[in-house]
Amino acid sequence: MTEEILNADPGELAKFSELAHRWWDPESEFRPLHEINPLRLEWINSQFPLKGRRVLDVGCGGGILSDSMARKGAEVVGIDLATKALRVAQLHALEAATPNVEYREISVEALAQQEPASFDAVTCMEMLEHVPDPASVLRACSRLVKPGGWVFISTINRNPKSFLFAIVGAEYVLNLLPRGTHEYMKFIKPSEMAGYCRAAGLELASTRGMEYNPVTRRYWLSADTSVNYLLATRKT
Repeated sequence: MTEEILNADPGELAKFSELAHRWWDPESEFRPLHEINPLRLEWINSQFPLKGRRVLDVGCGGGILSDSMARKGAEVVGIDLATKALRVAQLHALEAATPNVEYREISVEALAQQEPASFDAVTCMEMLEHVPDPASVLRACSRLVKPGGWVFISTINRNPKSFLFAIVGAEYVLNLLPRGTHEYMKFIKPSEMAGYCRAAGLELASTRGMEYNPVTRRYWLSADTSVNYLLATRKT
């Protein structure tokens, strides 16, 4: 049994592959990703200027973040195990003539064995709540980044408020996401995430929350990590 199978949920891969053709439609099921991407990009770039750096985007999907980081001047490798989503990412890069971005179908654990300490930064955004073993992903991210390099993470907290906002609100009331996008028990508390990071040799540098106003359709970063949150870590 390969590592790709070990730390990927076939149901999750099928779910995102089924929607792959809609990835770059800003009014599709992926609208939230399009709307939060400028925030994610500027947050990363403010702490780690991307221009001229080699960056790995883990769980890149259709390439929304990968593409934008490449356009900021980074040399980007996006990896995922959802074949159709990767094809969409590759096609978009060709059509948009995006420079310095490539996509590979490989698990982060397998890539860590092949290319340890070969990236200046690794991003793993909106992905850890979809895998069976998030700690394994973080260990691989740490192995892939150079000493002193950055690992950027975003995911969803696990508490009654996050259940109400991220599942009931986003999937059933506001229809921001397809129903079944998230499973509550896969959400990760910041304290748990901090433990995974420490065990992987990653030191926490900063934490931010992300909030949403359904009336204005506006997202912003704040100190409130009760639902969506982002972590910037550095390899010690």
